[in-house]
Amino acid sequence: MVSMETITSLCKRRGFIFQSSEIYEGLAGCWDFGPLGVELVRNVKEAWWKNVVHQRDDMVGLDASILMHPQAWVASGHVENFTDPMVDCMRCKRRFRADHIDGENCPNCGGELTEARQFNLMFKTFIGPLEDEASQVYLRPETAQGIFVNFKNIIDSMRLKIPFGIAQIGKAFRNEITVGNFIFRVREFEQMEIEYFVKPGTDEEWHEKWISNRSDWYLQLGIRKENLRCRPHEEDELAHYSKSCVDIEYLFPMGWSELEGVASRSDHDLSVHAEHSKKDLNYYDPVAETHYVPYVIEPSVGVGRAALAFLIDAYSEEEVAGRKRTILRIHKDLAPIKAAVLPLLRNRPDIVQLAREITHALQKEFVAVYDDTAGIGRLYRRQDEIGTPYCITVDVESLDDRAVTIRDRDSMQQIRVSVDRLVETVTEKLKS
Repeated sequence: MVSMETITSLCKRRGFIFQSSEIYEGLAGCWDFGPLGVELVRNVKEAWWKNVVHQRDDMVGLDASILMHPQAWVASGHVENFTDPMVDCMRCKRRFRADHIDGENCPNCGGELTEARQFNLMFKTFIGPLEDEASQVYLRPETAQGIFVNFKNIIDSMRLKIPFGIAQIGKAFRNEITVGNFIFRVREFEQMEIEYFVKPGTDEEWHEKWISNRSDWYLQLGIRKENLRCRPHEEDELAHYSKSCVDIEYLFPMGWSELEGVASRSDHDLSVHAEHSKKDLNYYDPVAETHYVPYVIEPSVGVGRAALAFLIDAYSEEEVAGRKRTILRIHKDLAPIKAAVLPLLRNRPDIVQLAREITHALQKEFVAVYDDTAGIGRLYRRQDEIGTPYCITVDVESLDDRAVTIRDRDSMQQIRVSVDRLVETVTEKLKS
């Protein structure tokens, strides 16, 4: 398997991901998505939204505020329970999550560790000019609570019947004790999260359905089956709100780790918000003619972590004509650039003009770029390394026969296509 160092190097060199504030020596646990990275994560989010919202009849979307009334976090249990055990090394002064350490000594220097104490992961800030307890609010550590507090609004405005779900993509913030493994564990991230409301008693069935649905999504987008597994949480791993939880794990370079969690949250969230807000969050079932608090199934994944898994799984190297060829065999739907138009001779204005005209025609349908910054061989290798499915070469013959060459990223096979049919041909290939 490719190392994390290789992926990190590729991401910086090719403009996928940069260390945040790098000119100031960086900020740990914070990363910036570059020109190709922003296209990749946009495609990941669009693929997710299409799968869980647009292709279903039982889902709607939401974009809730990052800042919420602080009592929402008291009610949800985050103020009291959203903590990790922290220890300090008495010799080198470094801090660690106690549950991430093997043994009783500091993994950095071997020094003695303090007793573990609980550390709340929520970032605090203030609303208004005064920095006092009455003005204190939190940067949300998850997007879920914005969905729960809008449950009644969405029921009333959209006339939904259970079972149904609410999907949201948005920023979340966690003041992690330790960060690392590139963008795997960070302090600022985007979540793709669903709260799916079901009738009590049907929650186990729906939990299994969502585990299967979410696992299949990764396979459909090119993740290899042998690199995915489902692992149920042990009792002592469950969050304070969970009835049960299954992690969809990916075989990252550092080993099997959580890619997505699918939790069964029972009726905990709606019940505690109803209690603290004094608002009725029951659902009226017109068929059974009864009121009840729905149970909730929650599939939740970080955008960056999903993008990282897709990058790792797509990375491959092979030898062609005695030279190493690096390829990102990423799914066409996720590829940052769908096609690159390459003039064979950049010092020929007539070839360059035709190539640019072709680029502009393609850009009306999908992301396409023009590149003449190197020889054709190096241009091919550059596009292979960033996952571009198709390269289109405009040569001298193109001026006479109005045809160009389409090169396939994975097979390197080439076909000749007329300029008039080029947009149609590439569009069909991207959909195939």
